[in-house]
Amino acid sequence: MTQTNSVVCPVCNSDHLILKYQATYEYSYVIDSNAPGINNTEELLPHLYDNREQKDTKQFIECSSCGTSYPCYFDKWTERINTETIQKAIQSAFHAKKHLST
Repeated sequence: MTQTNSVVCPVCNSDHLILKYQATYEYSYVIDSNAPGINNTEELLPHLYDNREQKDTKQFIECSSCGTSYPCYFDKWTERINTETIQKAIQSAFHAKKHLST
């Protein structure tokens, strides 16, 4: 495979791709005598939570042109992650989706 400067969607050949990270958190506030949350004294301020727990996470590359999404996972970004490795990950996800739908 020849090194290219852009990553393209195998469905529509667009190079308008976005790496997305979606996370769901649950925020808890202790109910005490003055207001919900130990850190809230006058009003409930959402950023002054007592506990935060991550419930779900999802990473994917999404094509802005056709809306196709390709699951992926990056736990750290290194110099080995480049357009070629991202294109290979997209191609792999594309072929897996195609295989599952047949």
